[in-house]
Amino acid sequence: MVEGLRADFGVIGGSGFYEMPGLADAHAYDLDTPYGTPSSPVTVGSLHGRQVAFIARHGEGHRILPEELPSRANIYALKMLGVTRMRILAVSAVGSLREEVHPLDAVVPDQVIDRTSGRPSTFFGEGAVAHVGFADPFCPSVAGALAGAAEGAGVAVHRGGTLVVINGPAFSSRAEAHLYRAWGAEIVGMTALPEAKLAREAECCYATLCFVTDYDVWREGEEDVSANLVVQNLNANVARAREAVANAIVALGEQPRACGCGDALASALMTARERVPSETRSRLGVIVRRYWGSVGGAA
Repeated sequence: MVEGLRADFGVIGGSGFYEMPGLADAHAYDLDTPYGTPSSPVTVGSLHGRQVAFIARHGEGHRILPEELPSRANIYALKMLGVTRMRILAVSAVGSLREEVHPLDAVVPDQVIDRTSGRPSTFFGEGAVAHVGFADPFCPSVAGALAGAAEGAGVAVHRGGTLVVINGPAFSSRAEAHLYRAWGAEIVGMTALPEAKLAREAECCYATLCFVTDYDVWREGEEDVSANLVVQNLNANVARAREAVANAIVALGEQPRACGCGDALASALMTARERVPSETRSRLGVIVRRYWGSVGGAA
């Protein structure tokens, strides 16, 4: 943990969501992790009596491609700040794969299909093996709070659905869009993975609020997705996105934690502590400290 610096909630803001207004006594911190530096300085402040840490996923000025995101550093930095179990609320832009999921709607997915490649998707390796359960990728408590708060902010929300995560930075081809529709997916985006997998390894609660900006490229007679179209529709929803996240934090702060996210590693660690190189244990740090203790300390 970072000495003297704590947070109850983490917010990862996606395209168009580059700051978190309303944080009292907010300060930006340049944190370092064993996996590099986060996408942006981590802004920590108080929101309705809760300490919140905010990271701009694509960096200040939107400078980081989806495939370049330091997701391990982002999640590790939030884990460092967690008092007990960090609850992470993510926001991202997506394309719709369904007629009934309109631009400017929001989707809180409950499933995901991974079409990424080449992105580091685990904290483990180099002598340490863990296999976390990922059957249900998103925390139901955080997802429910995000959906309810977005509805309260006046957004048309679709609860549940499958998110296809692609590498980007190019948008889908028409053939790919029709393939994803045939798979039964509702939306397509570029950033929820490996974030969700890493959050599960870190035993953090994680869910994402996806704002629909376009119909991708499958819908005949509709303007094909473009960066300009994405930005235009994101700007139309950014105020409601911030309101939804703030209200979800308030709602979650009043709820007991009933999910199993906080024990994800309890049955996942395959390698005995004494067989893990000390360098690897040191790098894993706060991820495994609950189970393996500090390097040189008792388990």
